[in-house]
Amino acid sequence: MFYAGIDLGTSSVKLLLMGADGTVEKIVTKEYPISFPHPGWSEQNPEDWYEKSIEGLKELLDGVDHAKLGGISFGGQMHGLVALDENDRVIRPAILWNDGRSTKECAYLNDEIGRDKISSYTANVAFAGFTAPKILWMKENEPENYGKIKKIMLPKDYLAYRLTGVHATDVSDASGMLLLDVKNRKWSAEMCELCGVEESWLPKLFESYECIGTLLPAVAETLGVSKDVKVAAGAGDNAAAAVATGTVGDNHCNLSLGTSGTIFLSQKHFRVDENNALHSFCDANGEYHLMGCMLSAASCNKWWMEDILQTKEFAKEQENIKNLGENHVFYLPYLMGERSPLNDPDARSVFAGMTMDTSRTDMTLAVLEGVTFALRDSLEVAKRLGLQVKSSRIVGGGAKSPLWRTIVANTFGIPLELLATEEGPSLGGAMLAAVACGEYGSVTEAAEKIVKVVGTVEPDPALSAKYEEQYGKFRRIYPAMKEVFPALH
Repeated sequence: MFYAGIDLGTSSVKLLLMGADGTVEKIVTKEYPISFPHPGWSEQNPEDWYEKSIEGLKELLDGVDHAKLGGISFGGQMHGLVALDENDRVIRPAILWNDGRSTKECAYLNDEIGRDKISSYTANVAFAGFTAPKILWMKENEPENYGKIKKIMLPKDYLAYRLTGVHATDVSDASGMLLLDVKNRKWSAEMCELCGVEESWLPKLFESYECIGTLLPAVAETLGVSKDVKVAAGAGDNAAAAVATGTVGDNHCNLSLGTSGTIFLSQKHFRVDENNALHSFCDANGEYHLMGCMLSAASCNKWWMEDILQTKEFAKEQENIKNLGENHVFYLPYLMGERSPLNDPDARSVFAGMTMDTSRTDMTLAVLEGVTFALRDSLEVAKRLGLQVKSSRIVGGGAKSPLWRTIVANTFGIPLELLATEEGPSLGGAMLAAVACGEYGSVTEAAEKIVKVVGTVEPDPALSAKYEEQYGKFRRIYPAMKEVFPALH
């Protein structure tokens, strides 16, 4: 049998066809537009997601025995608000995860209602990207549209609805709405009341690997497949990517150096840190995870290379870097403000420590080190919770750089494992579909049999000691600048 994984991203949908043994048979990508109707706003038309996904599925299945498609599932961009009316029609364009319009609503939830109270209901505090503040914004600014709401969905769940006719979501994606009681894996009645949300508006909750239904007859006919093809609930993009890297079970770690940067810590039991510096979410295998998400990671290096140095020769710029652990230049990687663990939208990027002998390579190295140090900030929060991270898997575009991997391994002081296949949420979605269809007995079993480690980057004790000292210096810069940042806007 074959299983399809759909990664519903911000700029495109990536579809992957996986064989029963985990072999990636084919990948198709379809792009769609994103609109920015006002500065800081970010929206999409949900119809584009459906049309491009159907188009992509047809191409994915071309040349394949259609009768062998067993299941479909998802990884998807989190936090987006899709509001439907009584006829299940989209009321307005979806407000996306990277939309910043709800700053006022976040301040209301965090400061007036109170962080402690919000955290007690949901295990998290309000961020502008989360779904609940967007609903409050809609209630205040678009009362006519708000009055039409009969269903609230997340992006991948709207796509699942179009395929199955079922209003469903999974607990990992729902964790990022700020409407879920994460510890007890159920909707929070208190948060719904605070945000003016009727529980009847919310979809039914599933575990990521559970089947929510089968394809609608019309959809099955369009695709030329059986209407018995199962559709699993799927997961939020990071939780789906964690499945694809085998980061499931107790106290496993995955680092991602993508456009944004994440540290993902799978946990058997529910945990939350007292400052909510890390997100505390449900996991895709029925357990939990902690996650730190920094807004600008590999995108800092892209900005430095392409916009400032005016080059695309990334590897060439790193060739002459030798002085690891001895750089006198430091870089704060907050090009778009920062999420974890600072939760400071006013934070900005800074180079510090430059002198007359500072070179281009010093500054290039500082960018790589600064992103790594900021990612370690989230690890330090996990350590304060008593977590002992002994190794990590590393993925993302930045992880393709041997130099950057060396910096990360020695800054974190742990071995980094490299994977044979790195397809992220689309592969994770296909694996969840395989579990839902009974191909594997559990998410853990699927991960153990499919995910292969092909190499390890070991830290060097002497270099790790140098980076420990460098990291200590880095940690002093943001607190010194914090009060200055708001005045720079």
